[in-house]
Amino acid sequence: MRNTIIIIFSMLVSTLTASQEVGSYQKSFNTLMQKMNSTPSKFSAEEKETMKKAAKDLAESLPNPGIQVGQKAPDFSLKNAFGEEVILQTELKKGPVVLVFYRGAWCPFCNMHLHVLQESLGEFRKYGAQLITITPQTPDKSVEQIKKDDYPFEVLSDLDNSVMKEYKLYFELSKELLDIYKNNGLDIEAFNGKNHTALPIPGSFVIDSKGIVRAMQADSDYKVRMEPKVIIDALIKISKDK
Repeated sequence: MRNTIIIIFSMLVSTLTASQEVGSYQKSFNTLMQKMNSTPSKFSAEEKETMKKAAKDLAESLPNPGIQVGQKAPDFSLKNAFGEEVILQTELKKGPVVLVFYRGAWCPFCNMHLHVLQESLGEFRKYGAQLITITPQTPDKSVEQIKKDDYPFEVLSDLDNSVMKEYKLYFELSKELLDIYKNNGLDIEAFNGKNHTALPIPGSFVIDSKGIVRAMQADSDYKVRMEPKVIIDALIKISKDK
């Protein structure tokens, strides 16, 4: 009887530990939105209308963004924040890759997503997976972000937008939007470099060691992101299919 109690208690502890290690984007999102909704918006009614129209146009122009489940993930070679080359095919030899495209250190929803993913790295590693992120921002901005947030994962800079294009996430910000952002304290070119005004639709891809996309999420609504639990479920399935 005593041994049975010990086993049950151990299982409960294990379950609680696992749940604590897995972050929740939705939970963080709800908290952020409550905070944002309780403070006056800095954007004018006209600016909001322009932003709303831009979002609608993007959704219509890219109704199904991102490479899809079952497709081969395009290989790439990009430099990380410290100038070191990272090749996808080389990394896949080590195990599955969780590949996440984000807009930049200036985006609160991106930062929130990266933090909940960071909380879940221990669970990813249980299945031999690593997290690699891609952003259009310059390496010096990525270095600042890594040092500030103590990120242990790769942050790669897609300076010519080639990888964003291959993964079907690329779009250009309109001059109207750029002006609105700049007038409200956000200079995209200060992060991406002069005349570099492209962004990725935020996208997440779980790629197995053969280079096949096993799960993905990409949405023109930049507030929508893939939950760590969905990533872990995909990694579990990959491990069972070996």
